[in-house]
Amino acid sequence: MQKASQWLLAGVLSTSAATSQAATLEERMAAFEARASAAEKRAAAAEQQTQALARELQQIKLATPPLQPAAATAQATAAPTLDTRLAKLEARQESLEKPGGTGHLTDGFSFKGYARSGLLIDQGLGGGRGGPYTTPAGSVGGAVGRLGNEDDTYMRIDLSKEIYAQNGTRAKFTVSIADGVESSNDWTAEESKLNVRQVFTELDHLAAFKGNSVFENATLWAGKRFDRDNFDIHWMDSDVVYLAGTGGGIYDVQMNKNWRSNYSLIGRTYGDFSRDGVNADVESYILTSNQFFDNGQWQWMFNGIGAKKNDFATRTNEAGFRPANSGVHTMLANHQKNFFGREGFFKTALLYGQGLGAEVKNVGSDGELIDDARALRLALYGETPIAPGWRIGPSLLAEQSKDRYVKGDDYRWMTLNMRLANEINSNFEMAYELSWQTMNLDPKGYLQRNAVDGNFWKFTVAPTFKLDVGDLLTRPELRVFASVMNWSSDLDNYATSDAFGKTDFKAGGVWQYGIQMETWF
Repeated sequence: MQKASQWLLAGVLSTSAATSQAATLEERMAAFEARASAAEKRAAAAEQQTQALARELQQIKLATPPLQPAAATAQATAAPTLDTRLAKLEARQESLEKPGGTGHLTDGFSFKGYARSGLLIDQGLGGGRGGPYTTPAGSVGGAVGRLGNEDDTYMRIDLSKEIYAQNGTRAKFTVSIADGVESSNDWTAEESKLNVRQVFTELDHLAAFKGNSVFENATLWAGKRFDRDNFDIHWMDSDVVYLAGTGGGIYDVQMNKNWRSNYSLIGRTYGDFSRDGVNADVESYILTSNQFFDNGQWQWMFNGIGAKKNDFATRTNEAGFRPANSGVHTMLANHQKNFFGREGFFKTALLYGQGLGAEVKNVGSDGELIDDARALRLALYGETPIAPGWRIGPSLLAEQSKDRYVKGDDYRWMTLNMRLANEINSNFEMAYELSWQTMNLDPKGYLQRNAVDGNFWKFTVAPTFKLDVGDLLTRPELRVFASVMNWSSDLDNYATSDAFGKTDFKAGGVWQYGIQMETWF
């Protein structure tokens, strides 16, 4: 009898537990259904609101025929209510229809990036040496062709999120993360240079600027970033001009229909210095004016640079000279949307700087320059088809600078580079690159470097698979390559710390081979 009672009690408890579990599942199902129903109602309501706004806008526009100039002036003076209401309705409709208007996490989100990675193997099956700045002239910005000449893994990802206010104003937040290593290992944390390169916010389509012809299309920004209008010679991995740091500014101030302006104030840090008990955290500041004319075809950039503490007390640069505490930099550029009347593009830039502005590419980044430093640089490059299935990308980069770090020093170099591609089918091409550089460098002992005079050349053949042919700048690309390079023996004497100063990397001819991917999106 006792056992029967226990069985009965167990059965009751089991049935109760099952009933309870079923009830819990039913409650959860009901909750999920309620949430789904609510989401559907919100979406339907948003759609109805958008449609209602569209109908209201249409009705207002149909009910308001175009006015003659005098009548329009009278209405604008006496009754701005209709225009104000119309503007608000348009802004609300735009905010609902654009990304971010419904408030979902993924709305307005974008992901962009660049990456390259590959092996570089020398003729003795050892690790290859290379890079666009591998020659002695590379120490002062003299780049050479990069195809078949890179031994690193580098990546950068840009994450952005856009949101819109009901008044139509857009905010965009961007963060960029980058890393670069030369190791071929899969785990490179100890060698990583992981870095946040950008973190900034922009505001545009500002409602407060609406109707103002000068500022209506302007973009405000603040944070850490590189300038939106930097541009580069990709085939040499060299920026023509690179302005970057932390600060703020305004883009696209429309002075008139053929003239727009950018202005910014950016800060950079040269480091912490201490001498004779005096400490200084040296900051430099770059005030930039960037003017564009004829729909951006002509560009004039001017930078004023100041670093008040850079020459404090008895501080000197690595050569024993007092560094500059100010400088100027300017660039005149022409951006052609064709290649001398042919399909393609062509760009020309002339840059000049003095004092802290004598580093003409990376504006304001070199705190070792002295007051007497002067530099003049010319950049020319473009791309065009030259025959059916053939494209060419020629470029020239040349610079002369004097009194950079030591009074009397003199750096002269010039690079000619040609990238060529022959389309075999829709996914395969043969790529070629010929690069030649001449240099005459007299550093006057700066960093134990010696005066050298000579030439460098490189030729690369690279069978390449890509997403689609027809443009030298289409990516991604998967390539194998073989490169041969040689240089004047005098260049081996420039420095013991650079590639040409290594005992296993000497003039006389060097073959290198590899495989590489490169992509951006």
